Amino acid sequence: MNTRLPLAAGAAMAACALVLAAAPRAASAQPSEKKPVPHATVTTDNETPALYDDEAGGSAVGDDPAIWVHPQDPAASIVIVTAKEGGLRVYDLDDEEVQSLAATPAPRADGVAGRYNNVDIAYDVPLNGSQVDVAVVSDRYNDQLRFFTIDPAGADAATPLVEVTAADQPFLFSPDRDTVAEDHTAYGLAVWQPAGGADYAVVTQEGAPTLATARIVETGGGLGYTEVRSTVMPSSFPLRDGTTWNPCEEPGTGPQLEGLSVDQRTGVLYAAQEDVGLWRVPLPFGEGQPSLVDTVKDFGVHDVYDPQTEECVPVDPDDEGFGGDALEADAEGVDIYYATGATGYIVVSSQGDDTFAVYRTQGRNDLVGTFRVAGIDGVDDVNGSDGLAITNRPVDGHPHGLLVTHDEPETGTDVDPGREDATGFSYVDWAEVADALGLRVSTAAANDPRLR
Repeated sequence: MNTRLPLAAGAAMAACALVLAAAPRAASAQPSEKKPVPHATVTTDNETPALYDDEAGGSAVGDDPAIWVHPQDPAASIVIVTAKEGGLRVYDLDDEEVQSLAATPAPRADGVAGRYNNVDIAYDVPLNGSQVDVAVVSDRYNDQLRFFTIDPAGADAATPLVEVTAADQPFLFSPDRDTVAEDHTAYGLAVWQPAGGADYAVVTQEGAPTLATARIVETGGGLGYTEVRSTVMPSSFPLRDGTTWNPCEEPGTGPQLEGLSVDQRTGVLYAAQEDVGLWRVPLPFGEGQPSLVDTVKDFGVHDVYDPQTEECVPVDPDDEGFGGDALEADAEGVDIYYATGATGYIVVSSQGDDTFAVYRTQGRNDLVGTFRVAGIDGVDDVNGSDGLAITNRPVDGHPHGLLVTHDEPETGTDVDPGREDATGFSYVDWAEVADALGLRVSTAAANDPRLR
């Protein structure tokens, strides 16, 4: 195993310079005329119960899912989702809730009730002499990671998740509690488990173009983290017309990243910078030069922030920019479908137009096509998707794999119109996506390195 650690924060500017060198090439590579890409519609008749952002609903707002695959009994696999101030929810494969966990105060002297933003699964993590599977969660209100062991019985367990976060874990991006209150804290998250036994979380910072890695370790009878290393991604982009583009953001914020997924076979991180596009970032930081895989459609359109409307508006309404064809800002959730060998597909939520873009994991990560998800049999269409999760494993009712995606607003027939801000998650059979776009399918456990 390569034992080089990610870049320290003090070296972040050097890494940023490398990224900036790559950015003009990525921007200039966009064609002057848009080329059509294959587009498909797939369906879903399976969605979780609505979450509501009101007092009765515990201020629950759905955001990001993760799929835990049971090693022997596919029907006992579970879907774990974040509900922000509403904590976590656990669903079975029939989209029924089997557990609800509140966003409790973090186990620290100055801990406050949490806000759980993103979640991913780490398999076979050492804890108290055993190997356990763990849901790793980003907690925005405490700027840290939270850890929950997964009962091996999965959906059949009385309590599938139990928190095992060690006490007094360090802030990820903040020097002190007062700074945590400014909200530029732990946001997007993905697990990285390179060969050799080390386990890492990759985390983004809300309101800033920062990425960090943290090594997951056993400490004090629970799980914590150490070796936090960070790097800064670009917030300014030279364009081929000689101008420099700065994505328009609210004052005091930078172009943040959220959706993340690591190709466990290659150690490549795919990261969605919401107003910019999809990045390819070799891990550890500094091992290679990050590059833009694709850009959002309005990449390069010069905007100004209007404080009255709190919106960004183009300086020139006729400015077409230099963007790609597939992603309508925000670029959000990211995950990988593992096929045979090195083949696979990166799926990205194109939140701005309610679609999903699919790229190859090989070569130059070419765009394969896009799709949208239409609801049938009383289930609503998927709109404004944030997080998503994919498994190639056959799980109950989905013999070729499963895609789970966030849906906001949730407008299905079971939504109470008198409640506030309904959100939910929809289950999509991967075979529909594969058939529609001509993708390779593999359901072998050996082809999913997450199940090491």
